Amino acid sequence: MRYKNILQDSINSISNLEVLKETKILIVGASGLIGRFTVDLLMELNNSLDYNIAIYAVSRNKEYGESIFGNYLENKNFKYISHDVTKEFDLEVSFDYIINAASNTHPLSYSKDPIGTIMTNVVGFENVLKLATKSSPKKIVCLSSVEVYGKNVDGTEIFNEDYCGYIDCNTLRAGYPESKRCAEALSQAYIAQKGLDISIARLTRCYGPTMKLDDSKAMSQFLKKGLNKEDIVLKSKGEQIFSYCFVADAVSGIFTVLLKGKNGEAYNISDNNSIIKLKDLAEYIATLSDTKVIFELPSNVESKGYSTAKEAVLGVDKILTLGWRACVDIKSGVKATLEILEKNNKLSKRNI
Repeated sequence: MRYKNILQDSINSISNLEVLKETKILIVGASGLIGRFTVDLLMELNNSLDYNIAIYAVSRNKEYGESIFGNYLENKNFKYISHDVTKEFDLEVSFDYIINAASNTHPLSYSKDPIGTIMTNVVGFENVLKLATKSSPKKIVCLSSVEVYGKNVDGTEIFNEDYCGYIDCNTLRAGYPESKRCAEALSQAYIAQKGLDISIARLTRCYGPTMKLDDSKAMSQFLKKGLNKEDIVLKSKGEQIFSYCFVADAVSGIFTVLLKGKNGEAYNISDNNSIIKLKDLAEYIATLSDTKVIFELPSNVESKGYSTAKEAVLGVDKILTLGWRACVDIKSGVKATLEILEKNNKLSKRNI
C-alpha cells in the first residue's frame, strides 16, 4: 500500500472537508505520529483539490521539523514554526481551526522527563488556549489519551467516555495520564470563562508509517525490530489486551471531531477490529518479519515509564453517531506500516 493512497483513503472517509477551504489551521505538535499525518493530509487537500488551506505547523525540534517537512518549506500555503509550547506564542494570526497534538507520548519520556511531560500537556496546552482567545477559532481539538481512563479495577470491559478508572497519582508514571486529565479540565475552564469551542479526542494506542523509530512504546519497538529483521522483544508476559488505531483512521476521527464534535464533549477514537493481546501483536509482526519473539525483563528506567494497565479497550459508539468509521484493521495496518517504513528506509540509504 502506498502512503499517498492511504492519505487519499483517509480524505475520502471524512465528510464536510470542503468547509476547510481558504481557512487557516494551526497544528501544534506537528512532527509527531498524529501531527505529521495531519499536515500531510491537509497538504494533499491543497495539492489534489486546490483547497488553499494555510497550514501552520509547530514543533519544538527545528532540525527534525525541517527535515520531515522539507518538501513543503517553499510552499506558499505552508509555514513551519519552531517553538517550545511551554513558552507563550508570539503569533499575530487569526486561526480558523487549531489541533493540539503536542505531548511527550512514550514511556521513556515519562520516566526521564516527567516534568517536561506534565508541563507540555498542561502549560503547553494553556499557551495554545491563550493564543486561541485572541482570535476565537471556530473549533479547537484537544488530543487526549486512553490513559485518562486509568486502570480497570471494577470489571469494566469497555471504556466509554463517562468511565473513570483508577490512577495512583502519587507515582512518577502518573504524570502523563493526570496531566492529560488536567488538559481536559482546562478545556472546560476555557469554554466557560473565555467562550472557546473545544472538543476532546481521546485516542487509543496509535501507530503507522509516520511513527518515530526512537519511540519507546511497545508497538513502535515491535515495528522497529521487525523493520530491522531482529527478534521482537517482549518485556512482559504479553497478556495485556489493548485496542489500537491506524494513524489514518485516528486522523480521520480527529477531523470528524473537528468538524462535527459538540463543544465540551469528549470522543473516543479507536477501532473495534484492532483489539489484540500484546503477545499476539508481537507474534504477528515477528511472522511478517520472519523473526521470533523473545522475552526480556525491562530495565528500572523502562519499568518506571510503563503503564500497569492490563486492559484498555475503548468504546466508540459516540463517535460512530458522527458518521465516522475506522477502515484499517490491525493486521492490514501493521503490514502497510512495515511496507512503507521499509521502502522509506531503502530510499534513505540510497540517498546517503
